[in-house]
Amino acid sequence: MRIVLLGGPGVGKGTQAKKLSEKYNLAHISTGDILRQAVKDGTQMGLMAKSYMDKGQLVPDEVVIGIIKDFLAKPEVKSGFILDGFPRTVPQAQALDKLTQEMGIPLDIVVNIEASADLIVQRLSGRRTCRGCQAVYHITNLPPKKDGICDKCGGQLYQRDDDKEDTIRKRLQVYEAQTSPLIDYYHKAGKLWDVSGEGEIEAVFTEICNKLAP
Repeated sequence: MRIVLLGGPGVGKGTQAKKLSEKYNLAHISTGDILRQAVKDGTQMGLMAKSYMDKGQLVPDEVVIGIIKDFLAKPEVKSGFILDGFPRTVPQAQALDKLTQEMGIPLDIVVNIEASADLIVQRLSGRRTCRGCQAVYHITNLPPKKDGICDKCGGQLYQRDDDKEDTIRKRLQVYEAQTSPLIDYYHKAGKLWDVSGEGEIEAVFTEICNKLAP
C-alpha cells in the first residue's frame, strides 16, 4: 500500500500517518525527517540539500525527490509507505509520479484530510510549548496540572509565534493557494479520497481505514 497524506496544518496528518504506519506496517516518510537524516548521514543528496539549507534557501524539488528516491530504495519500504508533507505542488506531484512509476511502485491512494479554518485555528492557537523540555500541551485538550507550568520539568509554557491566530491563518492561505491545484490533479487521476478531520482522532482513523480496506 502506497499512500500520500494531504491536509493543511493542524488537521492531524502526522498523528494519522503514525497510526496507519503501525497498523499496516508502512514506512512513514516525513519529508522533513528524511531530509534532516540525509544531511546527518552525509549522503550525496543530503550534502546537496545542506548546501542550500546553509544559505537559508529552499531545497530544490529535484534534490528532495532524490532524497525520497534513496529512501524508497531501502528494504523497510518494500511493504509500502505513507508520504507525509510531500508533494505540495503539481510539479512535485508530477515528479513523484514519474519516480514511483520508474521504480515500479506507483501510488495507490491520496488521502486528503479536511477541516475548517476555524477549527484548525482553535486547535493550533491553544497549543503551549515548554521552554525547557519542549513538551507540548493544549489549553483545552491537554492542559498542564498547573496553569502555565510544565508537568514534566516545571518549565514555563509559552505560545510559539507560529501558533498565533494571525500566523495560522496566513499559513492556511498559503496552503490553500499551493494545494488546490494539487487536489484537482489527484482528483483527475482518480486517486483522491476526501476524509473529514474534524472528529476525534480514533474516529478519523477508523474512517481512513474503512476507505483503505472497505
